[in-house]
Amino acid sequence: MLAPPDLTPPHVSPTVWTLTIVLIVGLLLFDYIFHVRKAHVPTLRESAVWSTLYVAVALLFGIGTVLWGRDGMGTEYFAGYITEKALSVDNVFVFLVIMSSFSVPRQYQQKVLLFGIVFSLVARIGLIFIGAALLERFAWVFYLFGLLLLVTAGHLLTPKSGDHDNIVMRLARRWLHTSERYDGQKLFTVQDGRRMMTPLMLVMVVIGGTDLLFALDSIPAIFGLTQDTFVVVTATAFSLLGLRQLYFLIDHLLDRLLYLPYGLAAILAFIGAKLILHALHENNLPFINDGAPVNVIEISTTTSLWVIGAILLVTVIASLTSDKGKARSMVANLRQLAGEYLALDDAAYAADREKLYARLVAAEQRVTALDEELRRFIPDRDALNATLARAHARHAEASR
Repeated sequence: MLAPPDLTPPHVSPTVWTLTIVLIVGLLLFDYIFHVRKAHVPTLRESAVWSTLYVAVALLFGIGTVLWGRDGMGTEYFAGYITEKALSVDNVFVFLVIMSSFSVPRQYQQKVLLFGIVFSLVARIGLIFIGAALLERFAWVFYLFGLLLLVTAGHLLTPKSGDHDNIVMRLARRWLHTSERYDGQKLFTVQDGRRMMTPLMLVMVVIGGTDLLFALDSIPAIFGLTQDTFVVVTATAFSLLGLRQLYFLIDHLLDRLLYLPYGLAAILAFIGAKLILHALHENNLPFINDGAPVNVIEISTTTSLWVIGAILLVTVIASLTSDKGKARSMVANLRQLAGEYLALDDAAYAADREKLYARLVAAEQRVTALDEELRRFIPDRDALNATLARAHARHAEASR
């Protein structure tokens, strides 16, 4: 009988593991107690400050791996952290789509996001240990991971339709019965004498299921950079911490990151090729080179770090300097303002309603003033026009 694989890196003591886990759990508890427990919409300043602090904690931890870890550990950590952080930005975009689809009130979105982060962290750590066990016993898994990343890269380059529902959203809406309206922050409510889930609970289910789909490219990607379980776990965990603040910080910027899918596709394709080269170097499959290792080049982690950083830099600069990206940012702002106005309840102060409506009208005028060449790239144009029509009708009714 085969002995179970040893997934604990010999250079990491149980004490270090324990302290690291305590740090991660402590940061999550701090986030909940001081920010999420009381429903509110974070300000731009609040999101910026806390996003910076979480990145600073991750960087300090990385410096610690450089100073006290084994040779190359710090480089592996930073390469893994940057890759996972970039992938998490793409995840934030999908979270935005889900939140919009379920019309989640802004003040409750923090709770949904924190649940998604915790679920994702627990699920990914489980998948990390499963992946580490497979890689230790079966070298051919590197081929599988590499091909999975190449397929995912190709999928990112596929034009997306206007239908943003993923398979998790479709299944949840079909099989899980929920109440028609939100009931504060409650996850369950009573409607027509029946106990059922609220839409808030349904969103959490969808976010959790979607996180599992994200892990299918996230976990192989970081294993393509390092097989050190401690580095994989910590880089993944610190990339997810602060994701809630990042969501509120860049919900406008995401629409300007026009070329982000191309950048992520290039990164995943690069790591996929690196995994396949490593698999060839460690080959033991009998139908490839008669089961002997293939003499191919291997890409170092340092090279990977530079390549990933360069791809992200080019992607961000190209996106932010693009006229199309600026136009999409205006449209995203208009959509959000229209949604916020429609979400106002009858108890909203007239002055606040007028102020928000004035911002909505100004944003609409900016979009209308765009060249037709840019306006034709507006996604879901009919849906946007319908939303604006409802907002104008609501304002006309409230002004009577």
